[in-house]
Amino acid sequence: MNADLMLTPVRQRVSTEEVADVAGAVRAGMAALPLAERVKPGMRVCVAVGSRGISCYTAVVGAVVDSLRAAGAQPFLVPAMGSHGAATAEGQREVLLGYGMGELGVPILSSLETVQIGTTPDGMPVHWDKFAAEADGVIVVNRIKAHTAFRAPWESGLFKIMAIGLGKPLGADVVHAHGVGTAMAKAARIAIANRPVIAGVAIVDNGQHQPARIAVIPGERIESDEPPLLELAKELQPNIPFDPLDLLLVQEMGKDISGTGMDTNVIGMWRRNAGPRQPDYRCIAVLELTPDSHGNAAGIGMADLVPRRLVEQVDWAATYTNCLTARNFAGARQPITLPNDRAVIAAGLAGIEPSAARVVLIKNTLELATLWLSSALVDEVAKHPALEVVGPAQPLDFDAADRMVYPVAHAVLG
Repeated sequence: MNADLMLTPVRQRVSTEEVADVAGAVRAGMAALPLAERVKPGMRVCVAVGSRGISCYTAVVGAVVDSLRAAGAQPFLVPAMGSHGAATAEGQREVLLGYGMGELGVPILSSLETVQIGTTPDGMPVHWDKFAAEADGVIVVNRIKAHTAFRAPWESGLFKIMAIGLGKPLGADVVHAHGVGTAMAKAARIAIANRPVIAGVAIVDNGQHQPARIAVIPGERIESDEPPLLELAKELQPNIPFDPLDLLLVQEMGKDISGTGMDTNVIGMWRRNAGPRQPDYRCIAVLELTPDSHGNAAGIGMADLVPRRLVEQVDWAATYTNCLTARNFAGARQPITLPNDRAVIAAGLAGIEPSAARVVLIKNTLELATLWLSSALVDEVAKHPALEVVGPAQPLDFDAADRMVYPVAHAVLG
């Protein structure tokens, strides 16, 4: 089967609107607050940074830090990532160092210790990282995008990083236990009311995982200004325009890609929450875990087939901690594990003729500008105005250990 399966590279036209000067956009937004009225010389300001692999994250955080220094403040970074980073202070610090945040020249203060900063009207305690809670001011920085488990005006973004990220494992656990879809907003409101939240810096990606919009929002306007950015993010998010599929082959998954390793907005939210099989991807095979996941394979349970090499990359303690905190128990289940990539692909297409197999290969669920399609799907490309064949079909290639070599569109069609 593997030798007979041919895949054709197809370019998907996605949104390409992009912020040309990331640092300049952040500095302009900070100046427009106006920052000088909110930050006085000598103030210790916490910059809360999450665990997602945002393409411009270090540049954005660096510009925030520079603006604070120019105002005479003493900025420091705090990992705001709930139970990520193996739910250890050092692990969370390592995540930021891995993104190059250590080169910004400011302290990274990482701790799992929290203090209670308030209680919601329905009695839920709200916990915050102790360093953030003690700061003279706080600026939160995060990407705005659709959540993988629920729909609300505030999903994955600034409210989330205030309610869950800065809550560390304890606070994240409490919010999830009370129903994250509603409890998150309640906790974020308490944070804004009780702590000096100077601003939020929101990043909206285009279809190529680059910043389409960067907005610096005054703290008191985060609640009102985040929802329109979420709607924009949903408009710009690309998807896979084929349904059903016999096999969705995913080169890599990871926490830097999505909170669930693979974005359920792409592969189907039913794989996490049950419900209608939309889209109906009958088998999902994943081949490896990203290095920036640091072994956290939360969401691996949404895959059907994996090779042994992926399982050997998993830190199960970190994965279990994350999935227990998020109440995503199924996310840590182990899929059927086969010896190698070749065996995984053969199992995923068992009994299906290569000419009829509906297969899409993607790098990960963030990078969808290039799709590799089986011949049965290439015939449908003409039905999709946003798709264009950009190279000839080619067979899958494997190395000596039967690991798939991710293809390259080596010959562009004229």
